[in-house]
Amino acid sequence: MRTLYIRIVYTFMLISLASMIVALLLTNFYYAEKVRGYNEQKIMNIGQEIRTLYAKTNDIELGEYLTHIANIGFQIYLVDDEMHGIFYGTPFKHQQMDNKYIREVLNGKTYNGIMEEHHLLVVFSLFESSIQNSIGLPLSANGRTYAMFMRPNLEQQFGEVRIIMAVLLGLVFLLSILFIIIASRYIVKPVKNLTAATNKIVSGDYNIEMDVTRRDEIGNLARHFKQMAQSIKQLDEMRQEFVANVSHEFQSPLTSIQGFSQAILDKETSPEEEERYLRVIEKESRRLSSLSKQLLTLAALDKEENVIHLTSFRLDEQIRQVLIATEWQWTEKQLVIDPDLTEIVITADAGLLYQVWFNLITNSIKFSRSGDTISIGIAVDHHIVVTISDTGIGIPENELSHIFERFHKVDSARNRTNAGSGLGLSIVKKIVDRHKGTIEIQSQLGEGTSFIIRLPRM
Repeated sequence: MRTLYIRIVYTFMLISLASMIVALLLTNFYYAEKVRGYNEQKIMNIGQEIRTLYAKTNDIELGEYLTHIANIGFQIYLVDDEMHGIFYGTPFKHQQMDNKYIREVLNGKTYNGIMEEHHLLVVFSLFESSIQNSIGLPLSANGRTYAMFMRPNLEQQFGEVRIIMAVLLGLVFLLSILFIIIASRYIVKPVKNLTAATNKIVSGDYNIEMDVTRRDEIGNLARHFKQMAQSIKQLDEMRQEFVANVSHEFQSPLTSIQGFSQAILDKETSPEEEERYLRVIEKESRRLSSLSKQLLTLAALDKEENVIHLTSFRLDEQIRQVLIATEWQWTEKQLVIDPDLTEIVITADAGLLYQVWFNLITNSIKFSRSGDTISIGIAVDHHIVVTISDTGIGIPENELSHIFERFHKVDSARNRTNAGSGLGLSIVKKIVDRHKGTIEIQSQLGEGTSFIIRLPRM
């Protein structure tokens, strides 16, 4: 299996190779279109200058003259009218030449071999030491006509430069590969760290260390991964806490039911005690039933996408029904109910919203003192705003951020005997969220609590 590191190195090497090929093709195109004609014309001008200069120096022999010219960096092939040829300077590597072109030059024409050379990559012809890849000019000396073929001796003129350029390009390629290998390790290292961190999370260890100081995509990935790990850790802790809370909430009533049932079966109770025990068993059974229903409701709200069934109904009438249903509770505690219910029609899930108002109102009744006031109001602006306030015992400020957590109970501020399962407000929050609404809580210890629910107008 190829690792990511090997793949990156191979990819970079292929990119380097492809870049060199593309660069060669572009250079070849540039040379063929822009440089080759200019280069040929330049050599042609030099050849004409050599011929003109010789015509002005009659006191020097042609062979000696061409030898001096060759020594300053040219390859020359001179052919007389009897087709005898001689080289001056470094001989051409490729010496094949069609006699037809030689005769044409002897007859006064010029030979443009540089433009007539045909190669797949014409840029390589710049370095080809061939008579065919030269300029041919007629040359007159001592009453005879010669065909002079010439081209610059690049090895003599630029030999050291060619070697330096070859070494330079070779070193660039080799060093590029070396730096790619080193840089790839730097790139792959954080990915390896992410893999190791993933393996730790799979094994249940969420305490991972990541380099979050980088300001690139890898740094963003590391930061998001660390946040994800913390979220998974919190989720796992919440799951464990949830299981522990559920077990505790079920264990307490089950223990009571088991103990009182056993006492009745053992005939160790009087008729009065038996009746009292049976009432406790009935009360604890209702508590278990209520807890089971709340857990099922939360499970449905958590998992089901289509749990909301929208209908249109009078919201103010629904809240009045909740007040009627709870009348015996607030009457028994001698509470003052102050409804200010604006007539409004809402499109929502009637059953779920009924549970919201029922949970919040019974919650206010439970934690209000005798003679306290519960106010319920409806206002309409960009949203439908329902406010349920009481003048009860209130909630400590440090508990407000946890009030909607599952199984959370503010036991320090409230009477433990009145405490419920700790799921009611979690269900309220989930239902409001499902309706794309918001819920806000405001409370002061000893002065009361207000729940403000905003629902969209549909």
